[in-house]
Amino acid sequence: MQLLCDCHIHTISSGHAYSSVTECARAAFIKGLSLIAITDHAPSLPGGPHIFHFHNLRVLPPVLEGVRLLRGVEVNILDGDGLLDLDDHMLSVLDLVIASLHLPCYQAGGRKENTRAVISAMQSRHVDILGHPDDGRVPLDLDEIARAAAATGTMLEINNSSLMPISFREKAEENYAFLLESAIRYNARLVVNSDAHFHEDVGNFTKAVPLLVRHGIPESMVANTTPERILSWLKS
Repeated sequence: MQLLCDCHIHTISSGHAYSSVTECARAAFIKGLSLIAITDHAPSLPGGPHIFHFHNLRVLPPVLEGVRLLRGVEVNILDGDGLLDLDDHMLSVLDLVIASLHLPCYQAGGRKENTRAVISAMQSRHVDILGHPDDGRVPLDLDEIARAAAATGTMLEINNSSLMPISFREKAEENYAFLLESAIRYNARLVVNSDAHFHEDVGNFTKAVPLLVRHGIPESMVANTTPERILSWLKS
């Protein structure tokens, strides 16, 4: 399975990442990628950039270092009602929006409450991707998540960083096994991302792609096989 896009990348602006936009674009070009999305953390995460950072993403060129560049964000789900930490107007002017649970911003509840928070966030017309729905520290009803993703057209992220040995997230591979089974059942859309916080990890899908292959996921379910497909799915 060849993936030409990486739609979850953090730069130094996120506060705990270590490369510039240009370094990430250059790394993507060297690795043969055609498209990347810059998705720095939204302001509620400690160290995250001010809202002005996202207003000013318009200064970035649409193509950098020979790679198509999408202006995006990874917003935080803040409560059980799926409240996000950027408003609708700000989200509407971005190319791509990932919504994720981060424990510094969200107080984990029970499986039912956490699932309601995620599904409510996915029902926002601005959310394109549910980020890393894999962390065992925040239990989710993954079958209901997959069903809601299919209903809303939200892409479910298979996060390569979560599967790495150094990851702090718990039981990611086990949770993905269940999620992928449900994704097949409901024909939910998937996207494989690096969640890179350093430019050398841009386009790193070394753990995620073998996981998809082991579970028999067809390329037709994966958004980032080509720029044309993911742009079409974002538009839809």
